[in-house]
Amino acid sequence: MLLLATGTADAASNDAAGLIAEAALYEHGEGLPRDPALAAALYCQAARLGAADAQYALGWMVANGRGMPRDDAVAWRLFSAAADQGHVQATRLVQTLPSRPDASLPACMAADRPLQVKLEPAPWSAPVQATGYPPASAPVRRIVERLAPVYEVDPELAMAVIAVESGFRANAVSPKNAQGLMQLIPATAQRFHVADPFDPESNVRGGMAYLRRLLALFNGDVQLVAAAYNAGEGAVLRHRGVPPYRETRDYVMRIARLYSLPVHRYYRSSSNDPLLKR
Repeated sequence: MLLLATGTADAASNDAAGLIAEAALYEHGEGLPRDPALAAALYCQAARLGAADAQYALGWMVANGRGMPRDDAVAWRLFSAAADQGHVQATRLVQTLPSRPDASLPACMAADRPLQVKLEPAPWSAPVQATGYPPASAPVRRIVERLAPVYEVDPELAMAVIAVESGFRANAVSPKNAQGLMQLIPATAQRFHVADPFDPESNVRGGMAYLRRLLALFNGDVQLVAAAYNAGEGAVLRHRGVPPYRETRDYVMRIARLYSLPVHRYYRSSSNDPLLKR
């Protein structure tokens, strides 16, 4: 356990990101024993650091009595705190739920309590073998990790998509003519200027550009991003959520087993971002 001293906003943000990643693993039992109480405690620490994603996730746990006693008033207060920071899903919930402005935040967020932060290595800092991916995926990971900062996509999300789409086979072709590591159909390859979909780096560039657009379009909601990658963004918009297609729902579950964060810490690109206009 580490007692967190006052530091820079960037340091607090990094601490919160690590806590959220670890909490999600314990919440969903991905590679670690499922422990809702510990997940809630970790989300609470990140929420106290001001992370809107953590406030939103903790609100869901409180609203459903998972890891903490159910309390609709406290849940509303957490959603409201996240909404105040511009969290889109929390804003929608606050607008539909009964207002509880007199509600208190959870006791673990009290200012007079010592801030104990338990930091474990983030999932994307682990060795390749620790993720369950085959050693042969290492060259792909090197490409992904080099390009991830360019497109502001979590490398683990890109790795999960590649694992599910092609099993790390650069020459993969689907019955629908989706091609390469990230299984780009010809229209998507053209849309994101991929001249050779069987060239690993070109394919990953196109796939990550598409992921970045979907993350911006769906406000970082990983389920919706996965559904849109499989079924198309139009289908998700029409159904106002994950489409009721068995293939798409199975796909979303497979991505979630490899990437358990419910909300991606994506960059809210400006309206001038060319990726958002494609």
